Amino acid sequence: MGTQISKQFLLLDGKEILAHTVGRFEQFSKIQEIVLVSGRNDLEEVRAMVRSYGWRKVTAIVVGGKERQDSVRCGLNALSKQTEIVLIHDGVRPFVTEEMINSSIDAALKYGGCVLGVQAKDTLKICDQNGFVLETPERSSIWHIQTPQTFRRECIDKAYEKAEQEGFLGTDDASVAEFAGMKVKVIQGSYQNIKITTKEDILIGACFLKEEEK
Repeated sequence: MGTQISKQFLLLDGKEILAHTVGRFEQFSKIQEIVLVSGRNDLEEVRAMVRSYGWRKVTAIVVGGKERQDSVRCGLNALSKQTEIVLIHDGVRPFVTEEMINSSIDAALKYGGCVLGVQAKDTLKICDQNGFVLETPERSSIWHIQTPQTFRRECIDKAYEKAEQEGFLGTDDASVAEFAGMKVKVIQGSYQNIKITTKEDILIGACFLKEEEK
């Protein structure tokens, strides 16, 4: 993003991106508890946001680890024992809908684990280190994966335990589950469920909010 502050605290239509995201989860009827995982340097700011916005479903705010995978493990450890289904979500993906959440929960109950995704619009190339094309995969089989990535609690706990024991580092939660032998179901997400990563994404997000207000 090229800014001095963490991108989750950047303003989108006058409110922090993280506030948009957590605010939605606060409203979703099937969400019972929210655990926020933060960098150590941002911990106090996150706590202040919880107080300021009066989020009632936030049950814990924990410090993450070196890698994303370490941070997710910290979040899993902070969940209450009665939690049956876990949804792991990016704090800077503020356009998730209740329909996506409910579909994810239903799929996790049925399959054990699922991720949201959208099919690739563009042709993708697999290249070597020098930039020469090695392979052009069939576009219809390529999905851009989103969050939440949703699992039965016991399944994702066992997957993370196995990954830690064997030193596996995945790029997302689904890859950790796949490493542990799970078959992860991809269900339909939305091209609007973007992860705000660049300055252009801020502009796109502002357009999405205006559309929602109509």
